[in-house]
Amino acid sequence: MKTIIDYKNKTYQIDLANPLDISIPLRDDKNNPTAWYLSPPTISPVKDGDFVGSIKRGASTNFNSILFNPHAHGTHTECIGHITEDFYSINDCLKRFFFYTEVISVYPEKWKEDSVITKQQIEKALKNPSVDALVIRTLPNERDKLTKQYSHTNPPYLLEGAAAFIRECGIKHLLIDLPSVDKEKDNGALLAHKAFWDFHREKRLDATITEFIYVPSIILDGMYFLNLQIASFVNDASPSKPILYKVLSP
Repeated sequence: MKTIIDYKNKTYQIDLANPLDISIPLRDDKNNPTAWYLSPPTISPVKDGDFVGSIKRGASTNFNSILFNPHAHGTHTECIGHITEDFYSINDCLKRFFFYTEVISVYPEKWKEDSVITKQQIEKALKNPSVDALVIRTLPNERDKLTKQYSHTNPPYLLEGAAAFIRECGIKHLLIDLPSVDKEKDNGALLAHKAFWDFHREKRLDATITEFIYVPSIILDGMYFLNLQIASFVNDASPSKPILYKVLSP
């Protein structure tokens, strides 16, 4: 189903019939990807006396409780409330959900003991800096991103200058296939988070960071529209389901 939309005084044709899901499902499984030193999420039936919320165990419905952490257990979208003493909710900060978006791919570079994404790499890869959202896919793009246990592995991250450059382009929504835009163990510096949200100056309350995505290799670098779906959590972050739609024209 091809649809014509008007967006910021331009007309685009997009393919709504072929949504491209770049989220990672959350499941009760040791192979669910995890970070930040937590155990996998659990999904289990409620138990109350003799009642067990499972049809297989005699209940009329399946009635599960889910224990998880949005930052540690899969695709999530966070607002500046993730790093502020004052409370900000993703449910209040994200009020629009449809964005003109570019997907880029980068090989993290070696820097000291780390693998990092630099400003120069983003500048080179980004073809349209006027987009609302940027999706960063790290290379090599192996499927173990769907099951990887990231704790104590020092994954790649964005250098402060790269995050500042993305902010300076006016990009409001940053998505990346890593558990964090920052170094795993940085003594709380959070340089990339702070640079992207302009933490020390005019805080960008309407900007978001989405981490722990997975962009299949069949999705080519280029222009898309993004539907950034969240659950209505009154929290700094929510599990999310970002969906890309291919731009057919112009």
